[in-house]
Amino acid sequence: MADSFDRARLGPKAAEDEEPSSRPPQARGLPLRGLLPNAITAAALCSGLTGIRFAISGDWHEAVFAIILAGLLDGIDGRIARLLKAQSRFGAELDSLADSLSFGTAPAIVIYLWSLSEAPRIGWFAALAFAVCCALRLARFNAQIDVDEQPHKSAGFLTGIPAPVGAGLAFLPFYLWQATGEDLFRNPLLVGIWIAMIALLMISNVATLSWASLRPKRNIRLWLIAFVGMMFAALLQEPWWTLAVICCGYLALIPYSFIRYAKVRRQRASAAAI
Repeated sequence: MADSFDRARLGPKAAEDEEPSSRPPQARGLPLRGLLPNAITAAALCSGLTGIRFAISGDWHEAVFAIILAGLLDGIDGRIARLLKAQSRFGAELDSLADSLSFGTAPAIVIYLWSLSEAPRIGWFAALAFAVCCALRLARFNAQIDVDEQPHKSAGFLTGIPAPVGAGLAFLPFYLWQATGEDLFRNPLLVGIWIAMIALLMISNVATLSWASLRPKRNIRLWLIAFVGMMFAALLQEPWWTLAVICCGYLALIPYSFIRYAKVRRQRASAAAI
């Protein structure tokens, strides 16, 4: 009975590093403010799927930006739900389904239409692998919501790369194609291998950094704020190069995350041996 109550009180997530709410479900009707987080999630879903419509028309810029917008909306829906105290199990399930479509299905179809369709057999399997791995990742996350023992999460890490990040990384060849104009980055074999690698990273057990666990020191906070401001300006001036640099920076942090988590594991093992 208690386990059923614990599952019922879970709120919507915007990221996998967010903690579920301990607030019991509403006994009465849902207040109007409770609709806002779910409306944002629905908007993220519509934005991601609209990217497919743009891709069908050959509007590649709009297609990619629609999926990026979906990622931005996905990053705020759960936080707004907690701010408004409007968490619900319905919101959690809607968010997971929206993520699967916006960051699994939509990117796979856009990338297939942009590049992989030139090698339809192999390209379609690569696109399917990406969409399926995204769905499997989200299913694994949902299955572990009620699991108390989660070594990565308890240490401030995620397991594998999150679905929105995976979608952004999958478009790295597109960013480089836009920035350089080189058709090499549109080669279906190269693109297929790349998105297959990102698909594997999504379902891997590699420990990756959780943004919520990062605690910058006081003496670098002003530098960090300035850096974020300059990065935003770079996105306005040179969006494709900037997105490519962001992707490369995130990939460069994965080995660091692996080393840092290995250190945490050693510390835990030493503490347990005492």
